[in-house]
Amino acid sequence: MTRIYVEKGTKKIVACSLDWPGWARIGTTEDNAVATLTAYADRYRLITEQAGLSFDPGTPEVVARVAGVNTTDWGAPAVAVDEDAKPYTTQAAARTAAILRAAWACLDHLAVSASPVLRKGPRGGGRDRDEIVTHVIDTERVYARKIGIRHRPFTSDDHDAVAALRDAVIDILGNPADGMPLAAGGWPPAYAARRFAWHVLDHVWEIQDKSQ
Repeated sequence: MTRIYVEKGTKKIVACSLDWPGWARIGTTEDNAVATLTAYADRYRLITEQAGLSFDPGTPEVVARVAGVNTTDWGAPAVAVDEDAKPYTTQAAARTAAILRAAWACLDHLAVSASPVLRKGPRGGGRDRDEIVTHVIDTERVYARKIGIRHRPFTSDDHDAVAALRDAVIDILGNPADGMPLAAGGWPPAYAARRFAWHVLDHVWEIQDKSQ
């Protein structure tokens, strides 16, 4: 059994694992969101295998439901849940670090191996590969402030700066903590772990899908 929670926006619903950072999918109904999450288990397993983790989720069980916000309707898990106030354990921190490193490695591989021009939507909308990679890195600089990290501005092709930011994130989310927010107005560690990992994997899968 895998514990999941459902975050309900006005237009979108996010089903999100509490125990496996980054395993989160959207739907238009709760059943649809949970079904989509389940359908992505094999894709998520590829990341856990690269991370050296055993992923055997079983049947997802909804253990909490929370009201979403505007960001939820963009498809993001945007709300911390009561579970996030509990201590962030050594086991959870180690799992987060391994999954984040594996997700980043996959993104970095796609940044040089995927087609630079991706398939567009029916109206021609959507970003190409390099735009997505830049978006992920720029967003992580914003996310980092939510866990107390501030880095000077840098471009996505500054590999040393990207590596330094990622190391700083791992220094925090890869270590146990209490469930308090990691910065004033910021995120508790368990929620931060989910948000960071979800954002990388969401765009990894986007690049993979639109390269086909």
